[in-house]
Amino acid sequence: MPSTAAWHKSGPAETPDCLIVTGMPGAGKSTATRLVAERLPRSARLDGDFVSRLIVSGRVGALGEPADEAARQVELCNRNLCTLANNFSDAGFTPVIDWVIPDRKQLDFFVSLLPARQVLFVVLAPGIEVCRYRNTIRDPQERFDFDGYEGLDADMKRELGDAGWWFDTSALTPEETADRVIREARHRALVN
Repeated sequence: MPSTAAWHKSGPAETPDCLIVTGMPGAGKSTATRLVAERLPRSARLDGDFVSRLIVSGRVGALGEPADEAARQVELCNRNLCTLANNFSDAGFTPVIDWVIPDRKQLDFFVSLLPARQVLFVVLAPGIEVCRYRNTIRDPQERFDFDGYEGLDADMKRELGDAGWWFDTSALTPEETADRVIREARHRALVN
């Protein structure tokens, strides 16, 4: 197991940082967050897709209709992710959140719900073609049918271009990505 992250605090009086990893579908969020969480001595991986699917009846996806209900359910998922992150952090576990955060408004919402945490924000940015390719080689049950890459990429760059660490992982293995996140996030990904 690689060395513990410089940003991971494990003393009894210290509150662990909260790591949020985002990016477009196929960017490698799920794999990277799993590997990062496995490398930390005390961590919890919080998957936004999983949390949103806890709604069994009446669920509307983030891009679904009606749009106002989709937005309400995204906000509910965001609140639930932050509540879980706070609970795990209070118990001494580093929360590692995997979720698409497309704009500054949602990022600011997360930060406002994590007031006692130092939030580290990593945008995995391997490029549109890499994301498309990675999505095609996923397990069929994990594929995400998405044709809005250009729009999402432009929106994220416009809205989040100055936030956190934009990390081009196109030439890295998942293990290399996780190792660099552990080594460098504290210096590159801090949200102000």
